[in-house]
Amino acid sequence: MEQSKITIQDRLYKHKLRSTSVRNAVLTAFYKVAGTALASRDIEDDLSDLDRITLYRTLKSFEQNGIIHQVIDGTGVTKYALCTHECSNKAHHDVHAHFFCVTCEQTTCLEDTKVNQPSLAQGFKVNSAQLVLSGICNQCS
Repeated sequence: MEQSKITIQDRLYKHKLRSTSVRNAVLTAFYKVAGTALASRDIEDDLSDLDRITLYRTLKSFEQNGIIHQVIDGTGVTKYALCTHECSNKAHHDVHAHFFCVTCEQTTCLEDTKVNQPSLAQGFKVNSAQLVLSGICNQCS
């Protein structure tokens, strides 16, 4: 199923999460900027009546259930983006690069730019890999 055709209700159902007004509102914020990462403060600004603790719990639940993934872009602020692959509560499969624009400060998922897993010495296991490219995005150039 293509990303744009998966409704919020379908996504929650697929990940065995109950539909609530908070979950719907937070997912709507991610759907508005699909492909772009959001910091919790971005969502707080968009949903001003949302309690900060509830937001953090919702983000944590979404991450644990494979709905969103963390994006570390070098700004020191944890951001999140929608998972577009078959992520689940068992594993995230969003091993792609991210692009941080130094002008508009937006971070974009580069789905087609995969992060290759390096070969490691015996006994080492990679839990996550991050590749962040920075420069000027196509909107700012």
